[in-house]
Amino acid sequence: MDEKDNQPSDSELEQRLDSIKSRLAQADQHREGAPSEQQRAQSRRHQKAGIAQAFRLSSEFIAGVVVGGGIGYAIDAFFNTSPWGLIVFLLLGFAAAILNVLRASGSVAPSSFSLKAADELQAESTRNRAESEKER
Repeated sequence: MDEKDNQPSDSELEQRLDSIKSRLAQADQHREGAPSEQQRAQSRRHQKAGIAQAFRLSSEFIAGVVVGGGIGYAIDAFFNTSPWGLIVFLLLGFAAAILNVLRASGSVAPSSFSLKAADELQAESTRNRAESEKER
């Protein structure tokens, strides 16, 4: 056989070249639509942050209910008021848990009742003493 018989014609080569070009163009379009490695890493960080937030909120809720129930059970055992202490403090624990979850999620403003640091208290008392001495 002759080598020329095995080689494709020019028109066949052009068709193959056009086919390859169209597949490459499709691959480029697909790659442009796909997120980059940086975007995927950022998406994973957001997912992990969301999971952490969900665990925090669920633990806030469970802790509030358990603490309320524990206090109610202790009051019932100490004062022999069963089941009223458990019922009342379980409801109070539930309400506190809901409030804590709302605060942790940022839906409600944080509590204004906070303990001042010792440095702040000392500075405040020093200012008050200085002001009272000036008045004398």
